[in-house]
Amino acid sequence: MRKARSTTPEERLTIVRDCLANDKNYGATALKYNCSYQQVRNWVKRYEKMGSAGLEDRRGRRAGTQPARTHEEEMRDRIAELERRNRELQMENDLLKKVRELEMKGRYL
Repeated sequence: MRKARSTTPEERLTIVRDCLANDKNYGATALKYNCSYQQVRNWVKRYEKMGSAGLEDRRGRRAGTQPARTHEEEMRDRIAELERRNRELQMENDLLKKVRELEMKGRYL
């Protein structure tokens, strides 16, 4: 098993294009560029699914700080934002109800 080497998105794109040009020969491409078979395969799969945006290294970054790569990621981010906003509005509603309740108690004392 080879130790992973650092690559830039441009290098990954070159590797993927070379692999696709050689009929997805992952093994030969891995040997040629001194990286693992599995890594080449993963890059090709992500490239086919998401294009060159799929080759970005997004490890160690919060999901919300990076732009969405796919429609599914975009929808997931939108749902999370709406759920957060819904929680905030619910808390605000609960607080207003409590204030109203306390004001009503104050009138009858």
